[in-house]
Amino acid sequence: MKHLLVLPACLFFMAAGAQITFRKIDSTLKIGKAGYRVECQNKYILQNQLTVRPVGFTADARPINFPMAGRLYGAQIDDLNGDGYPDLVLFVYTDSNAVNGTVYGFLSSENKDIIPCILPDITMDGKMNAGYKGHDEFMLLEGAILRKFPIYKPGDAKNKPTGGKRVIEYKVARGDNGGYKFSITNLYDTK
Repeated sequence: MKHLLVLPACLFFMAAGAQITFRKIDSTLKIGKAGYRVECQNKYILQNQLTVRPVGFTADARPINFPMAGRLYGAQIDDLNGDGYPDLVLFVYTDSNAVNGTVYGFLSSENKDIIPCILPDITMDGKMNAGYKGHDEFMLLEGAILRKFPIYKPGDAKNKPTGGKRVIEYKVARGDNGGYKFSITNLYDTK
């Protein structure tokens, strides 16, 4: 049974450019007896302190606490790497209108430790960012992260993209250093 915290407007196909309310988050998400407590004040757009505490992990597991650029919009729990342990997904936006977003993943290492995993920066990939101007929408679907955004053609107005939509599917994979990374497993454009 999956418990999740999703702010009401955190729908995959939310209206682009909608004003978003960022509230303080202090919630516990669990699958069975293990999970995470997530805390973020969401006071400032430039930086907020994020704390992720393991729940039901071994005594050696330590919380992760760091300053995060942006505001935490929502959190969900799932098994991202198929190992039977709960993993945490955080949806973060770096502006007040939820235009530019990213995803932070925190994976359980057999409920002994937490391993961070961050979505790659889309602006650094020429194929993925062609026509990209934000307006990210995210969804967690059966262990995969889906990212959807409008495609802007040259000359398109700020609020009138004409290139359709791009959907990118990411899954967790082993990284070169023994950690984890989000890798693109599917990409398609729609009209």
